[in-house]
Amino acid sequence: MRVLGIDPGSNVMGYAVVEQVSGKFRPIVWGVVDCRKEKDFPAKLIKIFQGVSEVIREYSPDVLSIENVFVSKNVSSALKLGHARGAAIVAAANQGLEVHEYSPLEIKQSVTGTGRADKDQVNLMVKRLCNIKEEIKPTDASDAIATAVCHLCSSKLKALLAGR
Repeated sequence: MRVLGIDPGSNVMGYAVVEQVSGKFRPIVWGVVDCRKEKDFPAKLIKIFQGVSEVIREYSPDVLSIENVFVSKNVSSALKLGHARGAAIVAAANQGLEVHEYSPLEIKQSVTGTGRADKDQVNLMVKRLCNIKEEIKPTDASDAIATAVCHLCSSKLKALLAGR
């Protein structure tokens, strides 16, 4: 299974395509859709939609794994994040991908063993799990790899449980 992981953001959205081969995680591509230079918010959403659509066309993932919105103190930021997630989800659904959503806690737990891990811990564990030697910058990309790995682990567990 080939998974497109998304770490949503309205300014910088991390993405990664990861597959599992012989029990090992193999990242195919990772990067970001950088929207910081866009003139207004609708232009950012268009860039996210187009960027995610392009990754899907080029790397043919089977499913989308995306982080759920968490509500912070700033409601405006949470709403913008929700819109950015929506643009990515529509891009995936438009090309027939199933969409799976995971909380930040689930994602961190799946790669570090604890839901309270910080970005540096997630980055370090992603590099170890995926045997990545080079730096993964920005951390939005490593968070996207973690989101894809989370789905690969979760779907395998769900399949095992369904078989019982």
